[in-house]
Amino acid sequence: MARVKRGVTSHARHKKVLKLAKGSRGRAKNTIRVAKQRVERDWQYAYRDRRTRKREFRALWIQRINAAAREHGLTYGKLIHGLDLAGLELDRKVLADLAARDPQGFHEVLKTAHAALPA
Repeated sequence: MARVKRGVTSHARHKKVLKLAKGSRGRAKNTIRVAKQRVERDWQYAYRDRRTRKREFRALWIQRINAAAREHGLTYGKLIHGLDLAGLELDRKVLADLAARDPQGFHEVLKTAHAALPA
């Protein structure tokens, strides 16, 4: 029976893992055993942080909106409540973008929300 040489398959599989481990430090970038562990751990971090990123961005948007609202004498909570009462459906991402890039437009939104709040 002929001998089976598996070098091609192994090399291809190893090459795939080492390509994913590129950019790692030490032996994790060029030793297959360590590289496999590094890549698996990287995947775990990526999976976890895809969810974490959403929380972090929402927190950042809220901080930006709060800072911009307080410049005009309104808190974040009152602004959101005023927007609800006024029937304006702007999400936090859009509000934060308005606050950063278009302060005049944000001021108009703020006036609308302030007018809708009960005296």
